[in-house]
This record gives sequence, structure tokens and C-alpha cells, in this order.
Amino acid sequence: MKAVLYERYGNPEVLEFREIAKPMPKADEVLIRIHATSVTAGDWRMRKAKPFLVRLINGLFKPKRVKILGFELAGVIEETGEAVKTFQKGDEVFAFCGFRFGAYADYKCLPESGVIARKPSNMTLEQAATVPLGSLTALSLLRKGGIKANQSVLIYGASGSVGTFAIQLAKHFGTRVTAVCSGANSAMVRSIGADETIDYTKEDFTAVATRFDLVFDAVGKIKKSMCKGLLGPKGQYVSVTSQAAFRKADLWFVKDLIEAGELTTVIDRTYRIAEIREAHYYVEQFRKRGNVAIKIR
Repeated sequence: MKAVLYERYGNPEVLEFREIAKPMPKADEVLIRIHATSVTAGDWRMRKAKPFLVRLINGLFKPKRVKILGFELAGVIEETGEAVKTFQKGDEVFAFCGFRFGAYADYKCLPESGVIARKPSNMTLEQAATVPLGSLTALSLLRKGGIKANQSVLIYGASGSVGTFAIQLAKHFGTRVTAVCSGANSAMVRSIGADETIDYTKEDFTAVATRFDLVFDAVGKIKKSMCKGLLGPKGQYVSVTSQAAFRKADLWFVKDLIEAGELTTVIDRTYRIAEIREAHYYVEQFRKRGNVAIKIR
């Protein structure tokens, strides 16, 4: 099969197309023929080894543990192991690959018990491929912050992948959402549920008079100390820099919300897998709105 590998850390030019052996599913695994994936911050940070912690995880001088990037995918099950009960050949699925990555390829084996679910019926495979990482990160951290109905929530970095899912999920939980983003993205975040917007290019969002029950840093660029004046007496601060939980049941929950019309994905650009280097260059500029999809088929 074809795959995109990287054998050294660096700019997107280190991404190379190779022919490698097609994987075979174990008894408890499914073999997925991948149709689409995405480029996330996690992908380019692994490729670039930034922060330095990446080198401690994936090899000090060159990639060893992960050589094929791609955090999330959507595709069609081509084969199932003999112990698999939930899925069958031909099922359209979407999945989070975990920290072994591997979606920049024609095929990927995942355990039946992994974070995998049937694709939402009202999404294309391309759309579904951009959902797992951002939605599950947002859902996990909103829950960590104790989100509940009638709260006021501020989301910083609201126009990115995690931010756009966080807006919609916060509205699902019955809260009032203030989105911090550039003025150019205000209309978009309002279209997916934000009640108020703050243009950080024109206004210091930390100086607003409103006090919030939850402040969510969706891009990992602000510290808790910066937000103390924004938090109410029992206000909570959460950030994508903290650990998020990725659970199979939550992806099925997300699937249900999508099919109920309560959640969608925002796709900024779509590239073909042959353009993976260009896609990485674009995402690394921190200018994308929502997600960047990669079509493999």
C-alpha cells in the first residue's frame, strides 16, 4: 500500500511517499480502507518535534515509534478479525487513531475496542474524518470543567478545530457562549451557535466586565493567571494543554449529535494526499478555520 512517512524531523519536505506492506488485522481488529484523514496541530508538531518532548516520546534524533502521521480517519471496513462482533465488512466508519497515528496511508488496522464508530449518516467520509480529534478533545475538556446548563462559557481560539466543536457542544449542554476570535471569523462562529463574539485583534478579552463559569483555551495560548479576572466565584479554567480523554462511547455520542443536527464540522480547506506537504505548511501558519481535510480516495 501507499503511505506518507517521515524518517527525520523538520519542515513538511520530510514527508515522503512510500510503498509499504499492507497491514493484516488481528483477531480483535478491523482493517479500514482509508478514504480521508486530516492535518492537525498534533501532526505537524510530531513532524517538527516541537515541543522538545516529542523527541522523548518518538526518538531523540529521528522518528522511531511513529513514522506515519494522521490522528484521525474515515473509511470503509475491508476485513474483520474473527473475534470482531460490532463491525462487518463494508461498514463506513470514522475513528481516532490514538497516539500511534497512522492515517496517512491507504489502510489502517484498529482494535474493535478502540475509538471507532460508524460514520454519521448525514456526513461524507471527508467530513467525518475531521471530527474525532477536535470533538472528543472539546467534549472531554468541557466535562472536565464541569459544564452544565445555564452557565456562561468563554472559548478562546473559537474558530479552530477544537474551538468550533467546543462552541456547538457547549450550546448542546445549554450554556451561553462567548467566542474569542478574529473579526474575520465572527460570522462563522455565530453561525454555529456563539451568542457573543470578542475580536481579540481589537479588544483585550481579559478586560471584559463579564464573569464566566468556564473559560476554555482551545488553542493553548493563554495561561490560567491571565483569566483570573474573567472567572466567577466558582469558575473553572481548562486548556487543550491538559490531558483529554478519548473514549469509544463518546465518539458514538458525537455521532448521535451529528445525526440529530446539533453538531457539524467546519472545513477550511481540502487537499489531496499528494498535496500533504502543502497542507502541513498551511496548518502550521495558525490561520485555518476549523479543520483541514485530506482526501486519500
